[in-house]
Amino acid sequence: MEILIIIATILISAVVFIPIGVAIRKKIAESKIEGAEIEAKKILELANKEAENRKKEEIFKAKEQIMQERQELEQEIRQRRGEVQKQESRIIQKEENLDRKEESLERKEKEIDKRDKAIDDKEQQLNELMQKELEELQKISGLSTEEAKKILLDETKKQIKTETAAIIREEEAKAKEEAGKKARELLTYAVQKCAADHTSETTVSIVSLPNDDMKGRIIGREGRNIKALETLTGIDLIIDDTPEAVIISGFDPLRREVAKIALEKLIEDGRIHPAKIEEMVEKAKEEVEATIKSEGERATLETGVMGLNPDLIKLIGKLRYRTSYGQNVLNHSIEVSNLARIMAEELGLDAKRARRAGLLHDIGKALDHDMEGTHVEIGVDVLKKYHENPLVINAVEAHHGDVEPQTLEAVLVQAADAISASRPGARRETLEAYIKRLEQLEEIADSFEGVDKSYAIQAGREVRIIVKPEKVTDAEMTLMARDIAKKVENEMDYPGQIKVNVIRESRAIEYAK
Repeated sequence: MEILIIIATILISAVVFIPIGVAIRKKIAESKIEGAEIEAKKILELANKEAENRKKEEIFKAKEQIMQERQELEQEIRQRRGEVQKQESRIIQKEENLDRKEESLERKEKEIDKRDKAIDDKEQQLNELMQKELEELQKISGLSTEEAKKILLDETKKQIKTETAAIIREEEAKAKEEAGKKARELLTYAVQKCAADHTSETTVSIVSLPNDDMKGRIIGREGRNIKALETLTGIDLIIDDTPEAVIISGFDPLRREVAKIALEKLIEDGRIHPAKIEEMVEKAKEEVEATIKSEGERATLETGVMGLNPDLIKLIGKLRYRTSYGQNVLNHSIEVSNLARIMAEELGLDAKRARRAGLLHDIGKALDHDMEGTHVEIGVDVLKKYHENPLVINAVEAHHGDVEPQTLEAVLVQAADAISASRPGARRETLEAYIKRLEQLEEIADSFEGVDKSYAIQAGREVRIIVKPEKVTDAEMTLMARDIAKKVENEMDYPGQIKVNVIRESRAIEYAK
């Protein structure tokens, strides 16, 4: 019961007091809201005041900045105006100067016109005076204008010749000093590295006999042995009073070598009759063929030329039995190959091509007894047949100047050929050819006007020419030496070089009495 009363009391209290609390809370909330609104209004007012103050400050600052920039702009404008005014004054001054210069130029042009007119008048007067003087000079000298011109031209020609000769001497001295030194060094180096012995061969061979009784056995009954030997070999056997010797004579060196070997074998064997002679000749031919092959291989090994056709190697070997002016052609070819290679290496050229062309340059001489044409033409045809390098063929064809060399290696082959052929003792000439060359050399020198005497000296290596001093001047002497040298080059064939030495001597002789 009491519980019910307590619950009822609580319920009644709740019903009574809840609305009162709600009302109180409502009033409290309303009072807070009003306070917050008042506070917010105050804050807004303060914010508006601050914003207004800041606005005023910014406007003031902006106005100050505008004023400052305006002042700077005005100052810059004043400066530019000052510069423009200065430029205007300069331009005005320049215009005034130009006007003054133009006036001055006009005055000068007028003065120049006056001077030109005066000069023309003076020139006319001078021409008239010169004409009068020329007429007077012609009367005094007795020479016409054309004759005077001729005299002047002759004097001018003499002067030009003198100057030309001086220039030629100077340039030749420079060229000889520079080129001569290098050429001597190169050629000396090449010759020193390639020293070769030379032996003189003839068209006869001598076979020694053990006794003079062997001569009768070689001749045989009714001369059948010597006839068989001459028929089989194509050479002539000369059996005369020479003690213990038989001379084998023949133009073909291969046949002469076969006959020599066969005869030596017959003498060693002791049995000499036609059948044995035929057998020994065949053996001698086989021996010569083997020698030719080995000599060709030796030449290629010595020179370092590889890749040659076997037939070409045999032809090279045949050169062992061929001579030119007494010089063995195989040794000459080997020497030319080595000289050309050395010079090519020194000059930085193709050494392989140079030594190949040097070895093959005289290969035509191995066949010139059997074929028509010069050894150069034959050699070119043979190399073309075996498909040799065209540049090597050109070097072979050009080594005697028949065609123009296409490469520097071809020029080196020419030089090496001349060096090998012209060194002392390398070749010998027949007396007739030697005398003919000397006479031709003197004839060429004597054909020039002003030559008094000419002498070919030093075995034709130098021609000494004495000129008439009253007809040839010192300047003309230099030109004469060049002209004679060119004529010798064009008209003569000779190994090495020929020195043209022109001498002009003036003498004054007086006698004391």
